[in-house]
Amino acid sequence: MKLYEVPKGSHVQLLETPTIPPVHTELRKDDILYFDHIDGMYSYCIDKDGFTVHPAANTEVLIVK
Repeated sequence: MKLYEVPKGSHVQLLETPTIPPVHTELRKDDILYFDHIDGMYSYCIDKDGFTVHPAANTEVLIVK
């Protein structure tokens, strides 16, 4: 499923290494993120360390419980 299809407030696992803005923390396949919302072509997510990250809205993810 694409990140833009995920309901707000879900936890997701990345199924691919996402496209991210140039000045950004590195994200990798299998990272778990808290998804908040889509903002243009990127998203607003929180990583396991509490940092805001912005993977591309079309990143393939899996919703985790």
